[in-house]
Amino acid sequence: MPMNSPFNRRLLALHRARALAQRTEGADFLLRLVAQDIEDRLAVTTHKFALALDLGGHTGQVRNALERSDRVETVLRADLFVPDQGSGKPDLVVDDEILPFADGSLDLVVSALSLHWVNDLPGALIQIRRALKPDGLFLGALADGDTLWELRDALLSAEAELTGGASPRVSPFADTREMGGLLQRAGFALPVADQDRLTVRYDSAFHLMRDLRAMGATGILAERGAPASRALFMKTVEIYAERHADPDGRIRATFQILSVSGWAPHESQQQPLKPGSAKMSFAEALGTNEIATGDKPSRT
Repeated sequence: MPMNSPFNRRLLALHRARALAQRTEGADFLLRLVAQDIEDRLAVTTHKFALALDLGGHTGQVRNALERSDRVETVLRADLFVPDQGSGKPDLVVDDEILPFADGSLDLVVSALSLHWVNDLPGALIQIRRALKPDGLFLGALADGDTLWELRDALLSAEAELTGGASPRVSPFADTREMGGLLQRAGFALPVADQDRLTVRYDSAFHLMRDLRAMGATGILAERGAPASRALFMKTVEIYAERHADPDGRIRATFQILSVSGWAPHESQQQPLKPGSAKMSFAEALGTNEIATGDKPSRT
């Protein structure tokens, strides 16, 4: 594994394969919500996309949303690491850190709840932008920074209480404030990043961890310390219930979803004005007097 790689991608592949093999009913609720959001975002664009890619998707939710859209003609589904036969045979099985697509070969790329696990997010975004034709669109959804903060808090506190130290066990997630800049650095035009916050209630932390396992979303940190013991799990459940439960005893789990979009540059897109081309000065727009460089403002 390369140095400075926070995620163990081989472990992610094993977790994804296990989740697909066991397939727990209802565990894809986040993907369903994201797929609906992507369908809604596509509905407000006037563009038509001849060839779309569902990158790293599973359960078929995103592919189905793209196929329902009248903006998309053909959809390719590229599963992450292993084929999800339960939602039909995928067109490709790829690692979204290393894309096999030729430059300028796709009109639309959609990635749902996968890119927050790549070790080189800027590099992945550059590959996606290069795979898009000019005026092609990227739509993504990633877990944002506050996702599962309650679980992180309970785990760290439980380990500190039991061992006197603590190691990270919940993955770090993307940051909304950084994503706009990352999209620009990758060469996307008109980048947008916003977030939605979802609170899900469970009977206990055990039920939450069961859902995360069924999503293939349990810990894949490259340096995550010793395997969690039963004592650590029991203490985590206890602390979670003490700190993050509602009056009826059910616990809260936060999922913060970062939605991003960007276009491959094209001459038809809105361009920033060239310096000096404005018809009204900034001072005129504000209704103030313009002062030449080096002049001192007069006192009135």
